Amino acid sequence: MNSTDMEKETAQQAEEQQPEPQQPEPQQAAEQQPAAEQQPEQACAQPAEEAASDRTAELEKQLSELDDRYRRMLAEYDNFRKRSSKEREGTYAEAFASAAALFLPVLDNLERAAQQQCQDAEYRKGVEMIVRQFFDILEKAGITPVGEAGEDFSPELHNAIMHVDDDSMGENKVCEVLLRGFRRGDRVLRHAMVKVAN
Repeated sequence: MNSTDMEKETAQQAEEQQPEPQQPEPQQAAEQQPAAEQQPEQACAQPAEEAASDRTAELEKQLSELDDRYRRMLAEYDNFRKRSSKEREGTYAEAFASAAALFLPVLDNLERAAQQQCQDAEYRKGVEMIVRQFFDILEKAGITPVGEAGEDFSPELHNAIMHVDDDSMGENKVCEVLLRGFRRGDRVLRHAMVKVAN
């Protein structure tokens, strides 16, 4: 035997003596594999959850902003509706008062005609009926006369065009109504022209 053959034989024996590498059992391999796979999956799942959480927060913020805008718009519309309704009522009341005030001089003339002496009793009676009918119409429309002798003077209702000293009358009393005034609710259509005592 030469030295080369001996070396080969020694190497062969050494190889035979080396323990064979242990192959992992199939069950262990299966257990190790999911553990290795779970790490990348968990790594992927965390960014996905964070992204979903960020998206949810963003959507909640948008919803809150839209809800706030909707509530503001609803409040503005409600205020606009109330303001429009109030303006409409004010416009109607103003137009009604203006139209009614145009008829008052006609009533004044009819009252003067009814106070005049007339030889035709039927004619006088007809004029008085027209005056009464006029007052009935005004009453149905909510218009009431203002200014009676003996009542307290009020600058909101009366227009004092004369002042007299009269001891029989109290202070600031209306002693004579020269032209009857009219009002509808709180709105004065025409101030009464009066003579005030003391």
